[in-house]
Order: sequence, then structure tokens, then C-alpha cells
Amino acid sequence: MHSNRGLSRRNCLETMSCSWGTELWDQFDNLEKHTQWGIEFLERYTKFVKERSEIELSYAKQIRNLSKKYQLKKNSKEEEEFKYSTCRAFLMTLNELNDYAGQHEVIAENLSTQITAELSRYTQELKAERKSHFHDGRRAQQYIENSWKQLESSKRRFERDCKEADRAQHYFDKMDADINVTKADVEKRCSLKAKQQAQMRHQVAEDSKNEYLTYLQKFNKDQHEHYYTLIPHIFQRIQEMEERRVGRVRESMRVYTEVEHKVLPIVSKCLDGMTKAAESIEPKMDSKQVVESYKSGFEPPGDVEFEDYSVSMKRAVSESSFLNARGESRRRSRSKLWPLLKRNKLSLKLGTGQEDYSHLPPEQRRKKLQAKLNDINKDIQKEMDQRDALTKMKDVYIKNPHLGDPDSIDPRLEEITQSLEKLQLEAHKFEGWLTEVERKLLEKGSESQRTQSSHFDSQGNTPLTNNYGQNRESPDGSYTEDPSTETTMQFKSRSTEFDDEFDDEEPLPTIGTCKALYPFEGQNEGTISMAESEMLYVIEEDKGDGWTRVRRNEDEEGYVPTSYIKLFLDMNAKDP
Repeated sequence: MHSNRGLSRRNCLETMSCSWGTELWDQFDNLEKHTQWGIEFLERYTKFVKERSEIELSYAKQIRNLSKKYQLKKNSKEEEEFKYSTCRAFLMTLNELNDYAGQHEVIAENLSTQITAELSRYTQELKAERKSHFHDGRRAQQYIENSWKQLESSKRRFERDCKEADRAQHYFDKMDADINVTKADVEKRCSLKAKQQAQMRHQVAEDSKNEYLTYLQKFNKDQHEHYYTLIPHIFQRIQEMEERRVGRVRESMRVYTEVEHKVLPIVSKCLDGMTKAAESIEPKMDSKQVVESYKSGFEPPGDVEFEDYSVSMKRAVSESSFLNARGESRRRSRSKLWPLLKRNKLSLKLGTGQEDYSHLPPEQRRKKLQAKLNDINKDIQKEMDQRDALTKMKDVYIKNPHLGDPDSIDPRLEEITQSLEKLQLEAHKFEGWLTEVERKLLEKGSESQRTQSSHFDSQGNTPLTNNYGQNRESPDGSYTEDPSTETTMQFKSRSTEFDDEFDDEEPLPTIGTCKALYPFEGQNEGTISMAESEMLYVIEEDKGDGWTRVRRNEDEEGYVPTSYIKLFLDMNAKDP
């Protein structure tokens, strides 16, 4: 049964003999309902595509906002982070994601213009066309119904006239057949008149018959034309209208998928870009970058020397020499382990950055100087290119005065020349600083190698020069060029180390001065009060806990917050 049904459907499609006018001639109301359902389906599908377009647009907007939220902001601390491959890969992913969002915007736009707008316009045209076709169908139905009513009216009239003619003829025959009726009575009863009446009724009946036959012929003709000409033609137009609607839905569904197919290659490229970004991450390179970013260039501190207190020490120095040696010893002992403390704290708190970057560790200073020199060289090259271009333009103006005035270029050339001179002086200055720091790094490296080679002698003793390379550097990254100072410090330190342990009451020497930026009330034990702009002597730097030890006079000393003061370190400062 199913095979026969499929075969008949194929034959119908092949011969194109399926006609609503002939096969659905009596289904006018059902066709009206079906076409109305078709329009409602078209509107529902249009609404579906519209909502899909809105979803794509909203999704694209959210993706763009997400990408923008995590993008690198200008002049932010995040710029430093993007020297790592992970951060660069993340930035590439964000850029690809932004392009990915753009493709969803393309989908939304194409769905809106190619489907939603077109189907909305077509639906209005379809409604108007459907209304016209069914109006013609109702008018044809009204006409055939009127023709049928005329036929029924003539038929009833013919039937009535036939019955009246029969009654008149029957009455005449009855009178004529009565033998008891005298001639006078016959005349009296108007037998002739009855005869004439019967004849008239017969004539009327004959006329009604002819009229009935006329209307019957007319109705049959109208009915044939209605069911074989008018209705098939109207239904054929409705069928074509419905087939165009179905074809339009088919085309819209094809466009619906084609819209997304067109952006798939670009979406695929975006995803490939994200994959490439992930593959570009190099753990080893990031580890190397950490070294490049934070390497100071300093050497680790050397071994702490053995201090033998069992040997009696001769006090062969004066009191003033003793105090100076004691101060030097304390400062040296502090500088021994300074790489383990927070460096550059003072310059960071006060916000002082020097032009030659001397406040930075040697390695970082070298990198900063090299980067600055590279930027200056780029600016020099840019200015030179502009100068060459202006020189060529001036030559053209000299050869062709109608193109321009050669003298008009001289002010700009003079300006570029002055700029070049400034940049070259700047470059020379930074080259000198860079050469100096590279020389110091080279010397430090060679001394470090000598220290390591002489670290273990045949007796296993540590040589006297062990800490020489270490103590040439100070916490602010500067260098001590005079090695005799180191030897003197060691000598003075050795001569007073024993007395330092038993003479704690001796006042500490000053290492500089400070100015109070804000007033401070030292209410806790060990602190000291100070007024705004008051000058105090510094006797001990901040050890990393946020407090600096200061002195006002011999009897007044204590700690103040480091952030409340401005330090002026001076090794030659004297006690009040």
C-alpha cells in the first residue's frame, strides 16, 4: 500500500497533473484555512529568524565586551607583564576573540537583511494576493448560487402552473361528462368559460416549462463553466501562490544555513589563531625573561669571617679613632648582608629616579641604559630620514622654482639639525654611562672568578680578599672605587670588635640627616616625637620594618616612621 502511494505521488509530481482546481473542486473552505495556516507559518518562521538574529547580536556584543575588558590598557602596569609568552598569547587570543565576535555580527546582519526583512515584505504581498484570489472564488460561488436559485424558482413555478392546468382540465371534463345537466344549466354554468380557463392554464404551464428549460440549460452551462473553468483557474492561481510560498520558505532555510557557512572559514581562522597563540607559549623563554627582568648583577655575599675574642687586643688607637672605627664596623656589618634586605627602598619611597639609573642594580641599570640608548638611536634615525627628505625636496625646489620656495624649508632643516645635535649629545651621554656600567660588571665578574679560585687554599683557610668584591657595592647599586677604604674599614673593625660587645652605651654615630615631612607624636616606647619640617640626625636606617632611628640631642633619640621623613644620607654628618 505504501509503495503504491509513493508511486502515485511520483507520477503526480512527474506529470504535474496534481491540480487543486480539478481534485479539490469542492474544498474551497479547506483551501482557505490551509492558505491562512501557510501565512501564519511564514510569520512564525520569520519571527524565529529574527530572534536568532537578536541572539547572535547579543552574543557578539557580550564577546566584544569580554575581549575589551581584558585587553591591555595603555600606560598601565600590565604592559610590563606582556613580555612573557603567556601574556602575549592571551593578548592574541583576545584579538582573535574580537574577530570571532565580528563574524557573529555578520551572521546577525545577514539574517536580518536577507531573511527577516525579505520575508516580512513577502508576507504582506502574500496576504494581498490571497485576499484577491478568494474574493474571486466567492464571487464565482455567489454567481452559481444565484443561477441555481433562478433554476429552482422556475422549476417551482412550472410545477405550480402544471398543477393548476390539471385542475382546470379536470373541472372542465367533469362538467362536460355530466348527462343530467341540461343545456340551460350548461350555459348557465359557463361551460365554455371553463374550457377557456383550462386552455389558458395549459398555456401558462407550457410557458413555465419553456422558462424552466431555459434556466436549466443556463444553470448547467454556468455550473459546467464554474467547476471546469472558473474554479480550476482560481484554484490554480491559489495553488501557484502556495507553491511560491513553500519555495520561498525553502530558499530562506537555505540562506539561513548559507549565512553561517560563509563565516565558517573566518571563524575557523580565528580558532586556528587561538590555537597558534597557545602553541606560542614557551615556558623556558618565560623563565629566561624572569631572569632578565629581575637579575641585579650582584654577587652573593661571601663567608662571614671568624672573629676571635679569645686573643687580647691592644687599644692602640685614640678615642676618636675608636669611635670612627666602631661606626665603620657597624656600617660594614650592615653592608655585608645588604643583598638579603630590601634594596632601593629609600628611592622608591621618596619617588626619586635618577637619569643615569644609578639607583638600580647594575644589571637592571645596564638594561635600562641600553633600552634608552636604543630609543634615542631610533629618534636620531627618524630625524635623519626627515632631514634627507627635506634636503631632496629643497633640491627639487631649486631645480623647479615653480613647485615651491627652497628657502621655506630652511627653518625646518635648522630645527631638525638642532634636534639631532641634542639627541646625539644625549646618546653620547648614555653611551658613556653604559660603557661605565659594563666595565664595572666585567671587573666584578673577573674579581668574582678570582675570589672563587682562591676561596679554598691548601690549608682550607679563607683568604683576606674574600669579601673585597662584595663590599665594593652599596645597597643603592653604586661602587666603591678605592680598595684602600675597604682595607682600612677591615682594620678598624678588627681593632674594635671586642669592645663593641661590652660598650653598648656608647652613642651611635650619625649617618645623615632627615627632615620631618609630617608631625609625629611618639607615644609608644622607643619612639620619638617630631614637628613638621624639623631637622633630625639619622643614626640607623630602616631595616625593612618601616622605622628609622633618629637623634635630636645626646639624650633624645628613638624611632620615627620612615614614610614621615625625607632622608639625606651623609657619611660626614656630625653629632649635635
